[in-house]
Amino acid sequence: MTAGGITVIGAGAWGTTLANLLANSGALVRLWAREPDVARSFNEYGENELFLQGIALNRKRLTVTNSLSKALAGAEVVVWVCPVQHSAGLLAGAAPFIRGDALIVSASKGIEIATLRRMDEVFADALPPGQAGRICVLSGPSFAREVCAGVPTAVVVASRDRDACMRIQSLFQTDRFRVYTTPDVIGVELGGALKNVVAVAAGVAAGLKLGHNAVAALMTRGLAEISRLGVAMGAHPATFAGLAGMGDLVLTCTGGLSRNRTVGERLGRGESMEEITGSTRTVAEGVATVEAVHELAGRLGVEMPVSEEVYRIVAEGADPMEALHRLMTREPKPEHPHARS
Repeated sequence: MTAGGITVIGAGAWGTTLANLLANSGALVRLWAREPDVARSFNEYGENELFLQGIALNRKRLTVTNSLSKALAGAEVVVWVCPVQHSAGLLAGAAPFIRGDALIVSASKGIEIATLRRMDEVFADALPPGQAGRICVLSGPSFAREVCAGVPTAVVVASRDRDACMRIQSLFQTDRFRVYTTPDVIGVELGGALKNVVAVAAGVAAGLKLGHNAVAALMTRGLAEISRLGVAMGAHPATFAGLAGMGDLVLTCTGGLSRNRTVGERLGRGESMEEITGSTRTVAEGVATVEAVHELAGRLGVEMPVSEEVYRIVAEGADPMEALHRLMTREPKPEHPHARS
């Protein structure tokens, strides 16, 4: 990197992790934090006590600021790691400070409820067409704390611009953080967003103590739903068998660090959404995404029974055991309706 350096917008656990990963690789990185407490704890203790407590950050090559203009000034690469539902408003304020030739990387997973836009579409509506056409999307199975600990991790970056994709692959690649590439922006965006809905379902099953069989069934049929909707929206089906699809789904549905799975577990144990959302500062994107998936599936005529039951539980307060009964007593059908003997 030259003097412009890299800016990471969003200092939650994942944004801080990516900023630290890049700094440890030798880049000069500026991290923008909405919360003054994050900048204060970094400057005083060298860590993000609010979202990533106990992880020592690179104070030589990483700086933290609460100023968007200072964070973005001259940045050659902007990595966006903010909650999807707040991104459009924040981007409106950030866009005037983003260089016209800066390369944008979205690491936010979700679908905007109000407009049903993916993050690449949010950026496309806010940036010049040439810049929007080079947007990269980073996704895959990657818990922040494990990446910070140097646990071997594999992710995927997608872009319609091959050169941009290769540049971001090279920028993030380390001996413990392996980056694959794909041109399927839509598939990678949707895989990262939709797996969170299935993770809520898997958490509900765990909260109800239904056993491993039920979780495996929900994951498998959930992946089938993700693929159906993705293909209907223009994604390549193979993407959902890869890191942004199956890989991220497995991690989010089974890992103890999954926020979406945790929300589902609490719902399965009888807590209400109001109780759950009022007790945490971290964002489980799947809670918002269930509404977007419900709307998209209806518009496109895609059958998504698992996602629909999650919507009923999250948005309508349906009883989880009744949702399970509806899923199990649906009309019997072939697993692969279009398969030939």
